[in-house]
Amino acid sequence: MKIYLTHTANGPVLSMQGRLDTSTSEQARKEIDNLLQNAGTLSSLTCDLAGVDYISSSGLRILLMLAQRCKPLRLVEVQPAVYDVLEMTGFSKMMTVERALRVMSIDGCPVIGKGGVGTVYRLDGDTIIKVFREGTTLGEVQGEITMAKEAFMLGMPTAISFDVVRVGNQYGLVYELLQADTLSACVMRNPQQLDHYAAKYAQLFRQMHAIEVPSTSAIPSALEHEREAVNHVRRYFSDDDIALLMRIVDAIPQSNRLLHLDLQSKNAMMQGDEPMLIDMGEIGYGHPMLDLGHAYSAMMALVGDYEAITGLTEPMAHALWQRMLDYYFADLTPAQRQHREQQMAVVAKVRNFSWLALSDSFPEAVIHTCQEEFNVRVHQQKEHILQVCETFNDWTIDN
Repeated sequence: MKIYLTHTANGPVLSMQGRLDTSTSEQARKEIDNLLQNAGTLSSLTCDLAGVDYISSSGLRILLMLAQRCKPLRLVEVQPAVYDVLEMTGFSKMMTVERALRVMSIDGCPVIGKGGVGTVYRLDGDTIIKVFREGTTLGEVQGEITMAKEAFMLGMPTAISFDVVRVGNQYGLVYELLQADTLSACVMRNPQQLDHYAAKYAQLFRQMHAIEVPSTSAIPSALEHEREAVNHVRRYFSDDDIALLMRIVDAIPQSNRLLHLDLQSKNAMMQGDEPMLIDMGEIGYGHPMLDLGHAYSAMMALVGDYEAITGLTEPMAHALWQRMLDYYFADLTPAQRQHREQQMAVVAKVRNFSWLALSDSFPEAVIHTCQEEFNVRVHQQKEHILQVCETFNDWTIDN
């Protein structure tokens, strides 16, 4: 049995390698006592069990001793056989226990989608994997799973992954989707069917926006998330700029409808003829104009490379979006439809710049481009923006 203590930026880590059984546990306990005494007072401890493939009742007593001496105690990289024992004996209820993740490779796998939070690869005919950008925490990945489950239970056609994996030093989610492809790829491959795919696209939006999120749900407020994002990009813009973006956000009416908040065409999947969602990291509840405004910012008013971000050429993205709105607003007159588009376009101006909150490591050139665009898209249109904001409350939602 090998045992050693290291000090990291996130605190002390006690690593073990070998079998924690009757023959090794007494010596292991003595070594751990010695290491902890030399380390002084520890307010917390992480125990790395990646190298432990077996644990007996005597080994469990060592973990119990650690839990009593070091609170909180986290057990990480726990191998499946050991994890099952900890679950069965109730140890997972007394301390944080994190199962070791399966390691996967994406070498040679084609990219089928790429966004601000990660990249989606095709593993084989039945499965895809979403690899999150470097720096994403395990908690953020598990949060996306939780949100996907919440949306699924509310009635959305959402693929749910129960398999969190490691891909190098990044996290990934594996989904079973039979012969699925992004909506963008389907449109580019079959442009003559754009009208059909636009109808499916509108179906996703309408289905989501008909769902009322109950107060007991874990799904967060989209407006609060929007305010947090605007505050996060304060470092890039003046106080007056941030105040103007906040005036737009504050004008958006309250509501409790389910919103995706990043439903541009590359974030929707087609499995056969069924539209589905896999990217649920930003979902929230609120008014549909916020959801449509976010998507408008990508499909019609993108700051960046259309093909890289949406998977479509700019003319194709515009055509798909306009046809989608024909279906979404089928009950409105042309004048009413035009008014709704004006409102969406104003809300989109927030997303055009708040998306910088997705990462703190964007290149200076990207930040500079956004600052230049702010002058054109916001400063020069300030009076129009404020006038449109005053009309937001006329966008009522039918029950």
